[in-house]
Amino acid sequence: MRGRAGAPGVGDPYFPGAGNGGYDVRHYGLTLDYTPRTHRLAGSARIDARATHDLGAFNLDLKGMKVESVEVAGRPARFQRKGQELTVRPRDGIREGAAFTTVVRYSGAPVTITDPDGSEEGWLRTEDGALALGEPVGSMAWFPGNHHPSDKATYDITVTVPEGLKAVSNGELRSETTKRGRTRFAWHVGRPMAPYVATVAVGRFETRRSKTPDGLPVYVAVDPEEAAASKAVLARIPQVMKWAERSFGPYPFSSTGAVVDREEDAGYALETQTRPVFPGAPSLGLLVHELAHQWYGDSVTPESWRDMWLNEGFATYAEWLWQEEHGGYSAQQIFELIHAGDWFDSRAESDAVWAFPPGRPPSPGQISDPPVYEGGAMVLHKIRQKVGDGRFRSLLKGWAAAHRYGNADTADFTAYVEKLAPDEDFSEIWRDWLYGKGRPDSP
Repeated sequence: MRGRAGAPGVGDPYFPGAGNGGYDVRHYGLTLDYTPRTHRLAGSARIDARATHDLGAFNLDLKGMKVESVEVAGRPARFQRKGQELTVRPRDGIREGAAFTTVVRYSGAPVTITDPDGSEEGWLRTEDGALALGEPVGSMAWFPGNHHPSDKATYDITVTVPEGLKAVSNGELRSETTKRGRTRFAWHVGRPMAPYVATVAVGRFETRRSKTPDGLPVYVAVDPEEAAASKAVLARIPQVMKWAERSFGPYPFSSTGAVVDREEDAGYALETQTRPVFPGAPSLGLLVHELAHQWYGDSVTPESWRDMWLNEGFATYAEWLWQEEHGGYSAQQIFELIHAGDWFDSRAESDAVWAFPPGRPPSPGQISDPPVYEGGAMVLHKIRQKVGDGRFRSLLKGWAAAHRYGNADTADFTAYVEKLAPDEDFSEIWRDWLYGKGRPDSP
């Protein structure tokens, strides 16, 4: 049979080349072997997918590395490279609705990707290993796939490293075995995960396993240089998780924890699923922020990168709620201080919150700027003012439940809010706070 080629991108408004059309990935089986001394990664990626239309060819995102072979349905397939696109032409076409398996074998020195905002992601070399961070498109530096948040899948990630090093990833550690001077770590992610929150951290980590009082496994990996400074705040993970479940609803995953690397190894924290990554010892507020992302961002994932405020606005507001309920400023006080320009240390920081509307960042380099964080949280607070605490608390839990393990965009959210409180008019909030330019006149 003949079929058309899958699109080489999903048409994201900010990263149009990210992701691919024509199929939906169900599961990734990644087998990696990494040697820090030579910076060589050898990988095999098994990708289980389902065709969304008749396919004669399809694309995978992979930046750098040498592709050694590609198989589709157990048979060798032709392939070619152009930029980040790996185009695969199976020997036989794939019918719409059919499940198919692709196996890509590849190797080389994985690259570091510079984001539009100047930060680095991808496979980052560290003094004792590596750290893989993927927001927004860095995951394509270490495995081929459909690298857009709209295509989530389950994962098995197996990493082999020199004996004495640890390889930490998402989900649960199924096994750890050492043979002939190398140690193999097998991790399993049983709930859907967007590629950008997949991670691998390789290094001489101190690791600790424990459980929350409710029995949730906690796995923490800390660089020895950060162990003393991190101990107290990481010990509060069970307390934060209990509070978060009370605030946001049942935890969506089957384990939690953290990876703490040195600050020079990663210049920012990231909500990698089940195991957030921190650059140095985190503050309590940052721990709250990244754990809240497990509900808002990891379980409920943005449909496109335009919807980042739904991630960062909720996680920032979680920090406000934590303060409010633990002896700090109330959310109302924080809201008023930000609006008045008195929350930050400088006028430039205060003015930056109003640089553009939270719901409409002007460029891909600005999707992680202050309007998306603080501006997004202020949208949520305006909703809270409008509907009252009771319905707002229902919104926090209901939104997380309605799109659990799925994707949602801003239109989905505004429709959800309007359905939750049909007696209220939200047009002013959407016009002035979500999409408006500049600082609204009245808080």
